[in-house]
Amino acid sequence: MSKRLTCDVVVIGAGMVGAACALYLARAGLVTLVLDRGPVAGGTTGAGEGNLLVSDKEPGPELDLALLSARLWHDLAAEPGMGGAVEFEAKGGIVVASDAAGMAALTGFAAGQRAAGVEAEVVGAGRLADLEPHLASDLAGGVRYPQDCQVMPSLAAAQVVRAARRAGAALYTGTAVTDILRAPDGSVRGVRAAGHGDIHAPVVVNAAGTWGGEVAALAGVRLPVLPRRGFVLVTEPLPPGTVRHKVYAADYVADVGSGDAGLQSSAVVESTAGGPVLIGASRERVGFDRTFSLPVVRRLAAQATALFPVLGTVHAMRAYLGFRPYLPDHVPAIGADPRVPGLYHACGHEGAGIGLSVGTGHLIGQSLTGRPPDLDLTPFRPDRFEEKQEKDVKEKDFGEKEAGKR
Repeated sequence: MSKRLTCDVVVIGAGMVGAACALYLARAGLVTLVLDRGPVAGGTTGAGEGNLLVSDKEPGPELDLALLSARLWHDLAAEPGMGGAVEFEAKGGIVVASDAAGMAALTGFAAGQRAAGVEAEVVGAGRLADLEPHLASDLAGGVRYPQDCQVMPSLAAAQVVRAARRAGAALYTGTAVTDILRAPDGSVRGVRAAGHGDIHAPVVVNAAGTWGGEVAALAGVRLPVLPRRGFVLVTEPLPPGTVRHKVYAADYVADVGSGDAGLQSSAVVESTAGGPVLIGASRERVGFDRTFSLPVVRRLAAQATALFPVLGTVHAMRAYLGFRPYLPDHVPAIGADPRVPGLYHACGHEGAGIGLSVGTGHLIGQSLTGRPPDLDLTPFRPDRFEEKQEKDVKEKDFGEKEAGKR
């Protein structure tokens, strides 16, 4: 470590987002060091499903980022050896509605997405069986999204980290960051890492996932990242073609956009390159409680078999849980933090981090090398929650004063 006490950028976090940041920074010629207190993909990434989705996002900044990331994922997958190594599958997605009212809402949602650049094909009830022969026969229809893809998340993070290291980045796992060092003027001057001492760098990128708020606090700023727990069921390997796309019920989109802390679940079913089928998706804010919940898993199984009756006779091999890094407005924090010069954030992607990672890393790389970013970063500003908090306090004070006058 003594040979690398100084670098251009320290990236905190070796999940998929941190890996992508390291890749684009290293390829831009910046001396980059990645630190993680655990292994590569040891947090949210390792508990994910590997979705690269545009289908679940309404028009706005997150969809813009998803479309940028989709193009970059295809570029990465086309690099020699990368696509197969990360199990990249451009299989598309299908969102289904159970009744006419749901189908009307889904069709309207898709129309707005198409106007924003998404490929979305309305599929009548009679055509669903052509696309997914094992789907329930009583569905009202759906929308097919050819741009939805999938990777194996742990493999993807490992391979992207490997590519970053080939470009010159260094990686230190099992290395917790205990402090963010700041100069007298308040700007970043590096980090303090357990077992390694002070590492000097003018830029620190917070890609710490669910721990992004704690890392921000080390620099003296607030970023309200909270963990949102989810369970996934894994079936025994099934014959190819049992489930051909990523298929989910239309109410999944509402669950993703909800700010409710209570349990929400909706059927999400997808195959993997290895044969098992993944079944989700549940969401609840219970802190970092890792207690296994049999009722939640049973609920997921029931919802999945209602969507795909063929799964009713299939064995579940295991279930696992993870925590999505949730921000209150469901938009990640990306870019420079104006409160601390030299501090950048790349976290708060909730359940979309695998898909949005490469776009995020690309934008961070552009920002740090003086190139105009491909997207306007204003909606992703890390300090936007500070501004909202101040506004809420002022409105509360004003209301109390008005009440006092009466």
